[in-house]
Amino acid sequence: MENNIEVTVDKSHLITIGERLYGESIELIRELVNNAYDADATEVHITISEDEITVQDNGTGMNYEDLKQYFNIGSPYKKLHRKSPKFGRDRIGEFGIGKFAVLSACPYFEVWTKKGNFQGRVIFDKEEWEKTPDVWRLPLQIEPADETKHDGTLVTLKRLKRKFNLLDVEKRLVESVPIRAAEFAVFLNNKRITAKYIPGRRIPFLEGTDFGVVHGEIIITPLSRSDIKDAGIECKVRQVTVKREFFGIEKWQTGATRITGEVNADFLPITSDRSDFIRDSPEYRAFQKVMERVLDRVKKVVEELSDYKENRRTKRVLTEVLERVKASLILNPEYCPEGLLPIGELDKTGKGEPGFVGEKKSETEVSNARKEPEVRKKREKRPHVKLLSPTAVVKRLVMGRDGVDCIIEHYGPDGPECQTEGTLISINRDHPLHQRAMKDREAYIFYLARLITQEISLMKDPRNPRQAYERQSKLLKDALAR
Repeated sequence: MENNIEVTVDKSHLITIGERLYGESIELIRELVNNAYDADATEVHITISEDEITVQDNGTGMNYEDLKQYFNIGSPYKKLHRKSPKFGRDRIGEFGIGKFAVLSACPYFEVWTKKGNFQGRVIFDKEEWEKTPDVWRLPLQIEPADETKHDGTLVTLKRLKRKFNLLDVEKRLVESVPIRAAEFAVFLNNKRITAKYIPGRRIPFLEGTDFGVVHGEIIITPLSRSDIKDAGIECKVRQVTVKREFFGIEKWQTGATRITGEVNADFLPITSDRSDFIRDSPEYRAFQKVMERVLDRVKKVVEELSDYKENRRTKRVLTEVLERVKASLILNPEYCPEGLLPIGELDKTGKGEPGFVGEKKSETEVSNARKEPEVRKKREKRPHVKLLSPTAVVKRLVMGRDGVDCIIEHYGPDGPECQTEGTLISINRDHPLHQRAMKDREAYIFYLARLITQEISLMKDPRNPRQAYERQSKLLKDALAR
């Protein structure tokens, strides 16, 4: 008895790998096109009919040794030779098992190829393959080289088990093959496949990591063109989309459906079926940190773009509210803080009876009183500076000596609803109540009026909030119930 165990692989396992390697049969077409790209093809023609699919390229083709390498399951050849010989392309293939993915759609395929003076055809028939469990050979038909034909490869899938929707195939190919690469064109049933142009604000980025470069472009689409089906960022390795990711975009309060684009990170390790990344790898963690930084910048741009549109409506509503509040304060001057008390004009008689009549002064005394007092030099006060975002809405209630400035600004959903510093009222546009009130104009008018009258009432007597809110109620009634 020998003191070792021989490792063997059951022949039927090859069928299992081919049939179950990908979750969707459509992936097999992507695999064949990417093989053509790796072979330095400049054109790939895909033809899909009811019971047959052909994928033909004008790449370097294969000779006898290349065919042996091609059918070497799990061959590391492309890992060891990362660049293609003619164009120096970064090869997409990595694991050497994708060619049998065609078995998910059909039990029979042929590989015809020509390279220089070699021309031949390899046939795989599932029924014949399963008849001989111990034989691991495929029939090869060597043909006389046809000088009228150029080098290249033709893969033919016969006896299809399912139907392929051309629109689905085209959409998947746009995502998963390098159709933007130089000197590479893909045709589906004689129609060239091109990436559709997505309008919008473009934000390119280029970031470095310890493992390599992360680069791409984020697109903020117009509201009229935003679609949840197109949202998300295509994550590519060697120009091929592996997965569409959101990186937390779906949690944004606004603009999530407007974000699309792509990111390239060729150093990322992927699963054998190319459907996901090895997420617990240090490479992926570094990639994720980069994308978090990039999307933080994008989020600010989205908020600005959203604010510009909202600000037109916000300014109109705030102007109307301040006019109503001013009218209410004029009706109730006793509720005005000192800096908001209405100031009468010189030489004009006000309406109503005086509450106190003093002794009548002579014309000389009145004339002296009207003389301008000596101007004393006051020490210049350094103005209080409050940094605002470019999209903050600022309006002034012009009344009395000081007036009141109102600012509608971003302070975060967890920030205070409203706050006051001196005569500056700041309203938090991120607050959930503000977000809800904005949806209806009348509700928004009431909301802003409530906050502004609340703060003005507290300015009058901050030590007595109960009286302040009673005054607020009266100001609100006179501002809105007229």
